[in-house]
This record gives sequence, C-alpha cells and structure tokens, in this order.
Amino acid sequence: MVRAVARRRDAPFPTTESSRFNMAAYMKMWAAWRQSSKIEIICQRSKTPTLCRNYKFDRPCGSCPLAAQRMYSTNGFFAHLPVSQARSGFTSTSWAARSAHLRPWTRVAGAFSGVWNTVSTRDAVIYTQTRSLFGNRGSSFSGNDGAESSDSGVGDESGDGGDGGAAYSPPQMTALTPMLVPEVFPNVPLIAVSRNPVFPRFIKIIEIKNKQLVDLLRRKVSLAQPYAGVFLKKDDGNESDVVENLDAVYSTGTFVQIHEMQDLGDKLRMIVMGHRRIRITRQLDVETEGQEGKETPKAPGRKRRATRKEGNALGETMEERVQKADLTVEPVTVPPASSELLMVEVENVVHEDFQVTEEVKALTAEIVKTIRDIIALNPLYRESVLQMMQAGQRVVDNPIYLSDMGAALTGAESHELQDVLEETNIPKRLYKALSLLKKEFELSKLQQRLGREVEEKIKQTHRKYLLQEQLKIIKKELGLEKEDKDAIEEKFRERLKDLTVPQHVMDVIDEELNKLSLLDNHSSEFNVTRNYLDWLTSMPWGKNSEENLQLNRAKEVLEEDHYGMDDVKKRILEFIAVSQLRSSTQGKILCFYGPPGVGKTSIARSIARALNREYFRFSVGGMTDVAEIKGHRRTYVGAMPGKIIQCLKKTKSENPLVLIDEVDKIGRGYQGDPSSALLELLDPEQNSNFLDHYLDVPVDLSKVLFICTANVLDTIPEPLRDRMEMINVSGYVAQEKLAIAERYLVPQLRALCGLDEQKATISSEALSALIRQYCRESGVRNLQKQVEKVFRKVAFRIVSEEESSVQITADNLQDYVGKPIFTVDRMYDTTPPGVVMGLAWTAMGGSTLFIETSLRRPREAPSKEGPREGSLEVTGQLGDVMKESARIAYTFARAFLMQEQPHSDFLVTSHLHLHVPEGATPKDGPSAGCTIVTALLSLATGTPARQNVAMTGEVSLTGKILPVGGIKEKTIAAKRAGVTCIILPSENRKDYSDLPDYITEGLEVHFVEHYRQIYDVVFPRQ
Repeated sequence: MVRAVARRRDAPFPTTESSRFNMAAYMKMWAAWRQSSKIEIICQRSKTPTLCRNYKFDRPCGSCPLAAQRMYSTNGFFAHLPVSQARSGFTSTSWAARSAHLRPWTRVAGAFSGVWNTVSTRDAVIYTQTRSLFGNRGSSFSGNDGAESSDSGVGDESGDGGDGGAAYSPPQMTALTPMLVPEVFPNVPLIAVSRNPVFPRFIKIIEIKNKQLVDLLRRKVSLAQPYAGVFLKKDDGNESDVVENLDAVYSTGTFVQIHEMQDLGDKLRMIVMGHRRIRITRQLDVETEGQEGKETPKAPGRKRRATRKEGNALGETMEERVQKADLTVEPVTVPPASSELLMVEVENVVHEDFQVTEEVKALTAEIVKTIRDIIALNPLYRESVLQMMQAGQRVVDNPIYLSDMGAALTGAESHELQDVLEETNIPKRLYKALSLLKKEFELSKLQQRLGREVEEKIKQTHRKYLLQEQLKIIKKELGLEKEDKDAIEEKFRERLKDLTVPQHVMDVIDEELNKLSLLDNHSSEFNVTRNYLDWLTSMPWGKNSEENLQLNRAKEVLEEDHYGMDDVKKRILEFIAVSQLRSSTQGKILCFYGPPGVGKTSIARSIARALNREYFRFSVGGMTDVAEIKGHRRTYVGAMPGKIIQCLKKTKSENPLVLIDEVDKIGRGYQGDPSSALLELLDPEQNSNFLDHYLDVPVDLSKVLFICTANVLDTIPEPLRDRMEMINVSGYVAQEKLAIAERYLVPQLRALCGLDEQKATISSEALSALIRQYCRESGVRNLQKQVEKVFRKVAFRIVSEEESSVQITADNLQDYVGKPIFTVDRMYDTTPPGVVMGLAWTAMGGSTLFIETSLRRPREAPSKEGPREGSLEVTGQLGDVMKESARIAYTFARAFLMQEQPHSDFLVTSHLHLHVPEGATPKDGPSAGCTIVTALLSLATGTPARQNVAMTGEVSLTGKILPVGGIKEKTIAAKRAGVTCIILPSENRKDYSDLPDYITEGLEVHFVEHYRQIYDVVFPRQ
C-alpha cells in the first residue's frame, strides 16, 4: 500500500482516524494530481521517498518488486479500486490548468473545505478534511434509480478557475445525496422493517435488536461491505427485525448503505441511505466466523491490463474499471444455525424506459403543486421538503426522484407505499404518488380546519375569561359586588335563616366560616371547607313534613294500591292512631319479609303516600363498604356523607320514610361490616344522636320511619333482627292472584300497551288458567310479565290489521303465551307403599314434597349367627339438618314398629334407600320428620298411606311432633295440589286460625302432639 503526499511535506493528508471520507472520490483526485505533477510517493515497504516512474494508478504496487501482494486501504475500500469516469484527461501542463481541472474532483469528493490555493508551480494544495461525503447528486433517465450515475451535476463552477488563484469553496453537501456504491451487489443482509419502506435517495434510522443480525451487519462493515437490503414486512404487527421465510416480507425492497452505527446496548442503531430498488431472487445461508478470515476468490473483473496507452484519458480508463469491478464476496454457505432469514440474493429492479411526454410533465407539475400546497397548509413539512429539494430545479425535472419524494412525504398505509416502491412504470408511479399526495393534502386541510376551530374556541374562552375578570373588577369598584368569600359566607348564612339549627351545629358552622375567610381561594383546603359548609347548611335542621293522621284517608290510599296484605296495613294504621293520640310522631323500624314479588317494596311507597311523608329508598344488597352508610372522613379526596345524610338533604325533611331494601343480602368486606353500622342507625335508643363520619356532628334520626325488606330471616344478624319489628308478607293464593290481576294488573298493563276495553279483553277463566298453568310462584311479578306479553301480542295483531278487537279466553290462551309450563299438580295421583306427601316452604312460597323409600337389596334369610344390622342411605341433595332428621326418624320408626309388630324385623335388618325429589333442588330443615317416619312404616308394613293426605312437623326421638314455620304457604300448596286432609303440629293451631276462610275451606285438618295420632290418621285400623 502506498500513501501519496504532495511536495510540500506539511500538507495534511486525510486519514480514516481523523474523520470519514469517500475514498473512491478522493483517489480520483489524487490520480489526477499525480498524472499532472509526477509526485513522489513514500513506499510502505522501503519507508523511503522514491519517484516511481513505472507507477500507474490502475496497477498500484503490482509492478513494484518491493510489494509482494495487493494491500487494502484503512477505510475498507480497495486502494486499487477503479472509479467512475473522470471528467477529462489533462491536456495542459500549467499549474493553473492542472488546478482548474482538479477542482471538480475536490467538489465531488467533498473532503476538503476552506480555500483551494493555486499560486505557483512549487506550492502544494492546502486543504482540510471537514465532512463525510456521498458522491454525485445527479440522476440519469437510464434503467435504474440514478443513485450511481455521475453524468450530471459535476461541472465546473463559473468564476472559480484561472491563473489568478481565485479561492474556491465547495458546495454544501446534504444527507440526501446518494453515495457512490457498486452497481451490482447481489448478496446482502436482509433487514425487515415495519410501516414505512425506504425509498432511494432517502435516509432512514433503523434500530435492530436481533443479535444474529447485529453480528452479521458488523461483520459486513468490517469486511468493507456496508450494504444491506431493507424490505417491508407484510404484517405490521410483527416487531421482529428478521423473518423466518420470504413470504413474510415483500419481494421488492431497497439497497441501502450503512453510514453510521451506534451501539445502544440491547440494540443497534444505524443510519442508512437508500440507493436503488432491488428484488429478492432466493434465500442464502450465512458464512461462519471461521471462514470469513479466509481469502475469497478474486473476481475476474480485477484482472489488470498489462499495458495502457499514454494518450488515453484517465477518465476513460477509470470508467472501464468501474464497469468491470465486482466488489461482492461470495458467501461460503453452511447449514443455517437457526430458522431466521438473514441473507438473500437480490437483483436490481430496472424501471421501464419512458419518454418525457405531456402526461409525465402534467403529473410532475401537479405533484410539485400539491407539495407546495401541503407546505403552505402544514409547516411541519416545510423543512423536510426544502431539505429534499436542495438540488434545485434538477430534482423537479427528475420524475423518478419526484415520485419517491412525493410518496415519502405522505403518511399513507404501508401497502400503498410499497405499491409505489414496486411500480416500474414511471407514469404509473407518478400517478400513484400523486394520489397519495392528494390524500395527504385533504388530511392536512382537515387538520388545519380542526386546528382553526380549536383555536377559535380557545380564543373565545380566553376572551370570555378576560371580560368576566374585568366585569368583576368594575363591579367591585362600583360597590355592586362583594368579594368571593363574602358572597359565599352570605349565601351560607342565608340558608340558615329559616332553619332551627342546634347550638352545637351552629358553633361548628361559625368556626368553619371564620376558617374559610382566612384561606386562599385557590388552595385545596378552601374547597374542602366550602364543601363541608355546603353540606352543613343544606341539612333540614328542624324541618318536618306535615303528616296525615286521618285513619280513613290512610286506609283508602293503602287499599288503592295493594290487595290483601292485612298485617301490614293494620300495623300502619296502628302507627297513625298512636301518633294521633300523642299529637306527635315517632320513628319506627319495621321489617317486611316474604317471598319475591309479593309487594314489599311497593307497599313502602304506598305507606309514604298514606302518611304524607317524603320517600327515599336505597339498597344494601351486596354492600361491603361501611362508608356507604356512615360516610367518609373529610381527609379523603372526594369524601362525602353516607346514604342517610344524603337522604335528609334530598328529601329536605327530618321525618322521611326510608326504605332499606334487601337487608338480608348485605355483604361484608375488608372496608368493614355494613350490618354493624346499621345497628346504630336502626336502634331507637341511639339514632337520635347519629354521628356521620363526614359531618362529624350529631344528627337526629328519631323521627325517621325506617322500613326494611328481606326474603329470609336466616341471613340477617341476630342483633340487627332484634332491633326491627318483623312483619311477614306471605305469598298469594290463586284467588288472591286472580283478584290482583283483575283489579290492578289488567287495567294498568292494557293502558301501558295502548289498548282499551273495546280492543282487548281477557276473561277470568283465562286468568285462572294463566295462574294455574304458568304462574305458580308466591308473588305476582311473573303474572305481570305474562299479562303484559298477552297484551303486546294483541297490540301487534291490531296494528297488523289482522283483527280489530281481541278477546282472550282459556281456549286461545296458548296462542299468546305458548305451551303450559305446569301440566300436573302432583307427582303421584295414588301413592304406593313407601311414598308419602309432605309439605315444604321456600323463599318462593310453599310446595308439596314427596318422600320415597325402597329396599336397596333383597332381604337375607336368618342365619345361625343372628340377624345382620340394616342401613339407611339418603339422597336428594339434603342439608345437614334434614339428614339428621332422617336418622332420627329411622331410629324412631324402628322402635315404633317393634311396638306395633313385635315379630317384624324389617327395619332392623333391611338395607333401605330414602330419596327426596327433585334431586337438583337443595333441601334442608326438620319439618319432614313425621313424613319420613310415615314413609318408612308404610314400606315396612307394605301398606300405602291414606290418599290425599299431606303432613308437616318435626319429630323428636321419642315421637313428639314439634312446631314448624310457613303454615300459610304450606296450606296454600296443599290446597293447590288437591289435598283434602293436612296434619299439622298442635302448636301451629294459632297460625292456621289466622288464615282466611277461602284458604281453609274444604280442608280436613288434624293437629297432633305425638306421632301415634298421625299413625292412626294415616293407617286407619281395619
């Protein structure tokens, strides 16, 4: 390797250690200088200056006996590399002429800034390397993208030559000018990118995280091959830098050169510049590390000519060498280490030849006009476009570059940009780029319009604020308006004028008002204190709604809204009577419990209307936060009082009716136990001084009438249940449902569906069939849904002009509500031995329950060892209480049978199975004890029990029949199933006596204290 120097030894030489530069263009310059001045060289072998007369630029060190082999430059480019054609040979031997011919090469190289001095034949050129350079900026209309062409844009500058030694300053180079690269480079690493492809002559920053690809790119750069292929991924959601097969990327991409590499630890950041379009031909494997150090076969294009004519111009020889140079290093393929695709073989994409027709000129002009319009609308594009168009009119006249620039400016979809990149027909490419630019222009107009509207709104808001502030100042100066704090204090005191505020509450209000006057208006404490005062002054201190104490009026209101429910109505009338005698009202805590749909919630609203009290309802079902009842501390952001204080503020009364719904479904969480918070609220001895966490002052709730609702009592905590007066709201029988449907449901729902009596009527027989076959539950909510369904279908028929009026009867009822849900009333019409009907009660009401018993296996013959012990298995998803009741009944039945039939050992030695249908329904409770005993005795004696008999009652181990609950529901269920005789515990006589006559009519009732009485009724002696 040789290093050329000028005759002046102090002339600086640009090296790669100081900065980067284009070695090819630099060697062009030095070749021209050597050809014109026969400079000395310092041989790296001999380390001495010598005048090498045999030295030729295209045969460096090849003919020197001191150099045994070709060497490479430190920049990574071959020092012997032929370069593109020179401008011309040197025809003049004068220093001025030589310097003038040398100037274009300094401009092309771009490696020297400052002043180029040509003063005398013995003075050397003084230069300083300042920047990295990229080569020509011109572009031809040949079959490529013009990135490597050098036939335009490198002419002499006017006024920069001559013997006078005029100073020359090279032009400013931009990062958009393409670098001099080999025209053919078939094997490149594959870089897969998302969203936007790289267009030729454009720079892009790429970050790579894949370790194998990072190592491969570093290896290529170290081997003087800083080139790669950038291809767009078909799936934008794939974030990987590599792909596993060629189907994951588009086949057309861009050949790029790596300009800068920055190691960021877990990823590699590169600045690349696109040069031309390429297309993938096939996949390649990556060479291994061990094979990279080996010398690769020399390309045929590197063979040098033995002689060369002295008269040939240096530029012509360099042009020939560039055309023949082959810089590719053929990879040594080995089996791939992984499934990732890293290397591909590519070919250059050649666009179709075209002529600059009127169509091309029109498209070009329209693209330029659209770009100018976009720049005018969106200033963000201005700097980018001006930087791209620094080449002047030459860029505008180049349709190839102009189409790429137009597409690169847009934010179009990735497939649309790829379509432009793949297009080889220049007019079509221009048209596609123009379409994308038009879309971008419309988007820019929309953004400008939206920005203008937002700016106008901001200006209006700002102007309104300024005017308001000015108005405040003017009013303050005129004495028409007070300070904000004074106005707030006056508002709060105005609220308290008509209220009877307790003294301890008034002291707190005064203290907070004084505190408010000392706080800054913009402090957070100011808003907290203001909200607190707002709640304190909004409470109805001393305000009560005037109650209705007339019994007749209250009774009339209660009868208007609800049928039946005599217990509830009597209790409310008693409350009114006591209040009338005392001439004052007191709060009470009532709890209505019963099955769903019987009117517990709606009766509370009717009670509020009858008493002329304000009504407020809130549900505690699923509530787990105690702060919902007792409020939050004021220290918390967004703190507010509990539901009771909110109720008083909303109703503006100290004696409202508050309905606490679903009290049996209250929850418990990590924020506390709400049921415990209700203890203070519902305790008549404590709620006169109820303390909310937010208000932090005692509030009198003694005048509030609390009504709670529940479906069952088992889940209500005992201390809470003790504080409430429990009132049972039982289910309805068929007669009650029919009356409710005729009096309330049918008129209301008919009007709701837009009908009247002339257009739709429903007979009593249809309602009875609807109740019996579709709505057997205790409440009337499902009955309401079915009646509404009937009227909806009637309305549809009338509007469809099928009928003008419709009458629903029992015969055509199925046309409106479908097939009957309940077709039989009981499982057994005639009960066999071992099967007895019992009565059960659930939250949905009463129902009949059959107890079935059977042998599990045949009885064994007596053996000499004596009888074996029998067993009892129970099924039917029974609870623990019912299982214990079954074992008690089994033991008592064995003892009772030994008394009645001493010689029978059926229950002692048999293996029995007891089942309670239906198996999918959970069952629990002790009330089926007497029924189980009867079923076991019926199976043991082989005698069926008396037909149409149902019983209920808990049995003890000695045969005592204990009382049970749900007598009304069980009696209703028995009558609905066609039972004519029921057996009840003796202690439930009082519950049965409270039933109306239409329920007990036609029933034979036996009240028993011991099972012997049941046995005599069920198994009469012959």
